[in-house]
Amino acid sequence: MDIDLNCDLGEGAGFDAELIPLITSANVACGAHAGDAVTAAATLRLAARHGVQVGAHPGFFDRAHFGRRELARSEQEVFDDVVYQVGALTALARSVGATIRYIKPHGALYNMANRDATYARPLVAVGELFGLPLLGLPGSVLEQLSTGRCGFVPEGFADRRYRADGSLVPRSEPGAIIDHPEEAVRQAIWLLGRGVRTICVHGDNPQAVTFVRELRSALTHHGVAIRPFTAPGG
Repeated sequence: MDIDLNCDLGEGAGFDAELIPLITSANVACGAHAGDAVTAAATLRLAARHGVQVGAHPGFFDRAHFGRRELARSEQEVFDDVVYQVGALTALARSVGATIRYIKPHGALYNMANRDATYARPLVAVGELFGLPLLGLPGSVLEQLSTGRCGFVPEGFADRRYRADGSLVPRSEPGAIIDHPEEAVRQAIWLLGRGVRTICVHGDNPQAVTFVRELRSALTHHGVAIRPFTAPGG
């Protein structure tokens, strides 16, 4: 078995330099929910130095709520917002000799796109426009609409709990976050059985470095190879 470890970075949490050597894919904030051009460029350079592949991490323009508040946006508005963000990060990546390999929507945009075609369709259109695969939940609306349009990489979360229907427990509910690496490893193994190709650990957790280090060590102990996913074609 092998799995990719991805992490949301470039958000100003202060742990990027320690996390990047432990992961295989970096989801770089595009400046909407967090981050800015200088931070994004620094994250891209750091990832390139460590041989970590990079993806665009666009979200709602809602810095006050870190992009985690669901917003009512039209399909055209979502498309324009995401093209703007992915385009900017693609240019920044080119300026530092890096290449954007995928798109992973952030926060509320991610959750809404995985369940609602109104938000999934514009993301698929962006993936098709840039020739990039999307990361999302297996069996989601986003996966269904990606078929024949752009690539799709099934993703799981080591530090978030799931509902019975496969969606994530909202952060507003008790017990939504997994705090113990041992439980995260058990969940990661379970996710591998569901066909996920990449597992996310959030980089804004104060314990993120310890968490990722222990998760990586335990997965390796269980015979799981940590390597970047190969992005499917659009």
